[in-house]
Amino acid sequence: MPLYKTINFSRSVGTTTQILVWKVTESYAELLGDVVLNNTNRIRLDGMKSEMHQRAFLSVRKLLQETGHTDLDLYYDEFGKPHLNGEKHISITHSHNFSALIISDETVGIDIELQRDKIIRIADKFCDSEFQFLSPSFGTEKAQEYIRKLTVIWGAKEAIFKIRNEKGISFKDHIKVNAFELEEKQTIAELHFDNLIKDFKIHFEEIEDFTLVYAFEN
Repeated sequence: MPLYKTINFSRSVGTTTQILVWKVTESYAELLGDVVLNNTNRIRLDGMKSEMHQRAFLSVRKLLQETGHTDLDLYYDEFGKPHLNGEKHISITHSHNFSALIISDETVGIDIELQRDKIIRIADKFCDSEFQFLSPSFGTEKAQEYIRKLTVIWGAKEAIFKIRNEKGISFKDHIKVNAFELEEKQTIAELHFDNLIKDFKIHFEEIEDFTLVYAFEN
C-alpha cells in the first residue's frame, strides 16, 4: 500500500518535524524487493521468526526511503536507540499492520498501539496519578473511552521512554501524564527520575483502531 499518512509541521522557527505512517499490506517479498538494507540489518531481518515482524521491519525502511533516507543512513546505539547520520532525531514504532516514524530537529519519541480491552487489566502496572482523572468503565461507550485514554497514556509513556532510554525508568513510578480529553489531541507529561525532572509535550491521534502518540522533550 502507498504511504498511509504524512504529517509535517514546525513547533518553532527553524525546526521541522515529519511523521509518516505506513499500513502494511504488501507481502514480505514485495517489501524486500523495494528496500536497501545494510549488512547488520539484513542479518537482523533473517533472524526474525515472525513474518509480521519482518514485514514491519521492512515497512519502516520504506518510510525511511519516503523521507529521502535509506537503511544505510540509520544506525542503533548500544542501548538499541535509532539514530540518523546527521543532526536530525528519529524515532520508530510499529504495531500489527501499522508502522510509523518521526524525524525532527527536536528530541522526539513516537509510539503506535492497537486499542485493546486487555489494557484495562494491566492499567495498574503503568498508571498511578492518572487514575485521578480516568473515569470508571461503566457502559459500552464509557468503557471504550477508558480504553482509548489508557492507550494514549501507555503510548505517551512509551514515547518518553524512547527519548530518555535509561535503565530503571518505571512507567508507573516515574512518568506522569496530565489530565486530557480525547478531542484535545494533546497533553503534558512529566518525568521524575533520580535527580532529573523533564517536561514533555504529548500529541496523539487515532488511526482506525490504533492510537498514534508522539512526544517532544521541552
